[in-house]
Amino acid sequence: MRFAIPKAPRAVKLGQVPGALRRLLVAGLVGLGVLAVLCGLGLWLGRALSSQARFLDAAVPVTGRLLELRLPPKGERVGALARLTVAYAVGEQKESGVVELDAERAEGLGKGAEVALLVDPAAPSQPRAKERVEQLDESRRYLPWAAALGALAVVLSVLRELKRAVAEALEPLRLGALVWLTPDEPLGDGRATAVVRGHYFRDDVKLEVRARVGPGTGVVRQGDKVLAAVVPREPDWVRVVDESLARSLGWLA
Repeated sequence: MRFAIPKAPRAVKLGQVPGALRRLLVAGLVGLGVLAVLCGLGLWLGRALSSQARFLDAAVPVTGRLLELRLPPKGERVGALARLTVAYAVGEQKESGVVELDAERAEGLGKGAEVALLVDPAAPSQPRAKERVEQLDESRRYLPWAAALGALAVVLSVLRELKRAVAEALEPLRLGALVWLTPDEPLGDGRATAVVRGHYFRDDVKLEVRARVGPGTGVVRQGDKVLAAVVPREPDWVRVVDESLARSLGWLA
């Protein structure tokens, strides 16, 4: 077997590297899946905000009277909600209903206390506590910005992962030093990517590394050694060169 390995930088295409395109495809599909979930959440958020806006446009302020108060246990009231049964009137129509209010705020209310309500005249039996509505409306103002930032973060993460996958596949072959690696353990069956420990010598210095062995038809051997490319940014990692890849690149005659 004759070797004709050029010096770096070497011409290597992504399609020549076994498994590289599949990894890019998987990363892209995962990114699209996450974006689809975010789009679904965005649609749900849009409907929720639209429903809230319609309610606020139609609602009228009403004063209710507390009939019954149901509070969480004392040690669980921080950040929890109380349920208030209230009586109120919308025009000439008398109604009663249940609203939610911050438990710490509600624990000071007694029977007959006034409770500020908002009621949609088109649905008079579904009151809401005015204070609770205002709290939710204030927090929901930031939700579109949070959703947009989340989508941007996902897009940037996907792009970074795609860039990293391309660099991981190509940089060792294009720019890395090519060495003869002595594996310290079996390389695996070649059906899936494996990581093994090994070493090589440079200037009579023994360097111990971890070697990534991708699936393929075999490796380039010279006795008990195999051809490997050092990862430029991670010198304690090497990539074992696949024999079919080496032949397609013209490194083997």
